[in-house]
Amino acid sequence: MTIGNDSAYFIKARQAGRPVVKDLPKFDLDQYIANYRGKTRFDRLLLIGTTAPLLAPEALRAAVTEAKQGRDVGRYDAVVAAIREILPGDINAVPDSAWIDRTNKQVKAESDRLETELKGYKNNLIKESIRMGYDDLGQHFHRTGDLINSVKAYGRMRDFCTTASHVVIMTLRLINVSIDQGNWLAVQTNVQKLRSPGQLSTEAQQTAAKLSAAMGLALLASGNFREAAQEFVETDPRMTQARLDDPSDAEAFNEVMTPNDIAVYGGLCALASMDRNELQKHVLENGKFRTYLELEPHIRRAITFFVSSKYSACLSILESYRSDYLLDIHLQRHLGELYFQIRSKAIQQYFIPFSRVTFAALASAFDTDEHTIEQELTSMIKRKHLDARIDLVDRVLLSRTANARSDVHENALKMAKDYERTAHLRILRIEMLNAGLEVTDKGKPGANTTLENVGLDPFHGGASAGNWISEGIGRSLRSGLRD
Repeated sequence: MTIGNDSAYFIKARQAGRPVVKDLPKFDLDQYIANYRGKTRFDRLLLIGTTAPLLAPEALRAAVTEAKQGRDVGRYDAVVAAIREILPGDINAVPDSAWIDRTNKQVKAESDRLETELKGYKNNLIKESIRMGYDDLGQHFHRTGDLINSVKAYGRMRDFCTTASHVVIMTLRLINVSIDQGNWLAVQTNVQKLRSPGQLSTEAQQTAAKLSAAMGLALLASGNFREAAQEFVETDPRMTQARLDDPSDAEAFNEVMTPNDIAVYGGLCALASMDRNELQKHVLENGKFRTYLELEPHIRRAITFFVSSKYSACLSILESYRSDYLLDIHLQRHLGELYFQIRSKAIQQYFIPFSRVTFAALASAFDTDEHTIEQELTSMIKRKHLDARIDLVDRVLLSRTANARSDVHENALKMAKDYERTAHLRILRIEMLNAGLEVTDKGKPGANTTLENVGLDPFHGGASAGNWISEGIGRSLRSGLRD
């Protein structure tokens, strides 16, 4: 069963401004989703099911199966509500009340058991047992979707961590929960804690790849593409050796992202924020990131084409993968801005050698039509990404040529005015000193209060010349009256 793009749900989604992917992506859904585990696996299936009409039935049914394998009733309710709107005639559109009741009872029983055990550990005053009790409780709340209580449990666990490895484990769990919450500030804070000089333990160094990936993801979510790119391209390549099908593999981070995601996120952020020299030096010649780029050859080709000034080929590759990236849970919200910045940079680089370029030439170079290129140029100029003018009569883009002669004249006049003002103030200061307006405090031997000391020197951030004169005369008169 397939759903057309004209389905009522997806028509409403388009009207609400949400993305709807009409074309099939290049990836196979089963192979793609098999690389993930945990909450992100369900979230990605639900996103695909509510964004891509052609994949909606398969993705939503897989999401139902994934939800029933866990104990998070909230996930199950969310996917059933989506199926009710998208596939109203599907068997899964009716909630499984028996499973919901049974799961709620199991969750409550497990919560009560863990809390009772934790009370016993506290009575015995054994720090390690208390730490493990909070750890078990935090993981339980995380699996059942109670992220707030999960964060509280891990936070209370901090006081009972006795070794560096305990601190690393606790902080990584907090990072994972914060990512699931979308609390990117907390992600950055916890990453910085493990990167602080006092936490440079062997365990923290072994998790360096995860920390770079988590920090890069937080910066990407915040729209800081340049710093996100720097984090991704410096990610330790040890993560590429992880066995994604083995949950016990300490190098795996697929409860959040895969090595392929790091290549895509890092490549797109770098293209959007770095110039050609930086791309060559920090991305293509980067031994760490090259390992990740080998997993996504099209990203490496796109960057190579951009560095070689083959902008049309670069943009064509990126456009062919637009559907895939719109179905990515972390890229979807930022893809439009990323693509805009990449195209803007390409147009800027293309326009540098010219004083004027016709819309037709630009449209041909960037494989689009004149109307679209006109809108792009207008947007770039408004956002100050391009210093140029548009001639709509002749339909050409004109560079702004600086008038060197006029600039020299303006600079000379400014220097002359500054010199005249400085000379006038210096002469004025000399005359005031000759007139005996230097104020001294005779009551304190050795003390000499000059005009500069009381803040009246116009050369050192003091008052204006007029205030300086009036203040000086006033002080002189008051001093004379006292004498």
